[in-house]
Amino acid sequence: MALDELGTVPWTIKGELILNCNCTVFCPCVVSLGKHPPTEGYCQAWAGVRIDEGQYGDLDLGGLNVGLMLEIPGLMGRGNWKVAAYIDERADDATYEALINIFSGKARGTTGLFSALVSEFLGAERAPVVFETEGKARRLMVGKKIQGEVVPVEGNKGEDIVVTNTEYWMGPDITVATATKGRVRAFGRVWDFDGRSAEICQIDWKGPR
Repeated sequence: MALDELGTVPWTIKGELILNCNCTVFCPCVVSLGKHPPTEGYCQAWAGVRIDEGQYGDLDLGGLNVGLMLEIPGLMGRGNWKVAAYIDERADDATYEALINIFSGKARGTTGLFSALVSEFLGAERAPVVFETEGKARRLMVGKKIQGEVVPVEGNKGEDIVVTNTEYWMGPDITVATATKGRVRAFGRVWDFDGRSAEICQIDWKGPR
């Protein structure tokens, strides 16, 4: 793809995102939209995306998974993010590049904010990215690099607690969750976020139209 086409290709992703960070209680960024610092003053997180339906131009993205590692030194909106991406090893070369364009922000649209906020793209690589659902639990496994499981926090009558109608970039409705496992061993990072804040979000992202 010619460089001048980047940021002009129409794309869509529908599916589910899970995220686990080092916040001790539910991440303040969902409601404050990054104006309130993370509970520990900085953010370290892993995330997984299950793509149920998706297109990048003529390419079909459906059925693929993506794993992410994020490190943010302070307020989300001040940038200086560091990000690494793990792309489903089942993706062919063209689809791999398409997903890198989307998750680096180069494809603009919903994830376009990454291009302004990410100061260092630590790297991208193909990996076995497994996203499983068992009951209410969601699991992300990227070899031995990311091993995570999140479950919704029960509210009244045992129903999930959901923060609705937000302007959060991932999606308006965020299910409050916690991590039963949250381990990262990648790019010199050794993180364990068991019992820390987690989020589940149904995503409907799109790019240039």
